[in-house]
Amino acid sequence: MHNIRRYADVVAGLEGLMWLSLGWSISLSVHQGSSAPTLAALLLIGTITFFSWVHRPLRFLLRRYHVRKRRTDMWVHLLALPLLLTMALYLMLEAVLSEAWLPPKMLIVNVLASAGWLTFMMTLFIKFVIHGVKNNGSKSNSPKSNGSQDNSTS
Repeated sequence: MHNIRRYADVVAGLEGLMWLSLGWSISLSVHQGSSAPTLAALLLIGTITFFSWVHRPLRFLLRRYHVRKRRTDMWVHLLALPLLLTMALYLMLEAVLSEAWLPPKMLIVNVLASAGWLTFMMTLFIKFVIHGVKNNGSKSNSPKSNGSQDNSTS
């Protein structure tokens, strides 16, 4: 069970990193005036998606409940919360600082999505540490079988 949970955490973290790279590549493309970074990110995402769709064992692993649950948690941190916060933050900054200073909205989305992804990864790391401590604690409390107990019967 712990390996499945760890696998789900890794898949969700890597998928979040993949979508973050797409968002930042869009911002970089706008800044440079070139579509090369976005095309590179889209090519990478397309290759990974195609490989996970064609490779049958990977496709079955990605359908597991724990993986889908972790990926949903990742999407909440990476997309839903940053998009909602960006609207409010952008409107407040526009009212306070004027329109001339503001960076593009996509940059604010990327910053908030990166913060959300880091929060998600820190949450997974803390859960990993807690589960590790619980497992080590339960192993040390369980009675160990050693040779001295078996010698009384022989």
